[in-house]
Amino acid sequence: MAHATLIVTCSGGTHFDRDHYVDVHLPLVLACWQRHGLESASAFFPRDANAADVSVGIYRFRDEDALHAALASAEMETVMADVPRFTDATVSRSMGTPL
Repeated sequence: MAHATLIVTCSGGTHFDRDHYVDVHLPLVLACWQRHGLESASAFFPRDANAADVSVGIYRFRDEDALHAALASAEMETVMADVPRFTDATVSRSMGTPL
């Protein structure tokens, strides 16, 4: 099976704490989801056309089954409970597998 990637985008909020995201949230996600097959978690901070802050979390899983297992896990509540600690932005998710 091919690796699977979860892309989490945050945009449109009034604040985003990059330090919390990188230093606390990403390690939290790794701790919660590694047992389900998460292999890596990283952040990318582009600016959109209107110069608004946007964050992109890139979560790479062993395969698509591992990604779905993580999203359905009891730890998902812990992961989501941390989101308001670093942003009030709209959070969207998309999933994919490499070609």
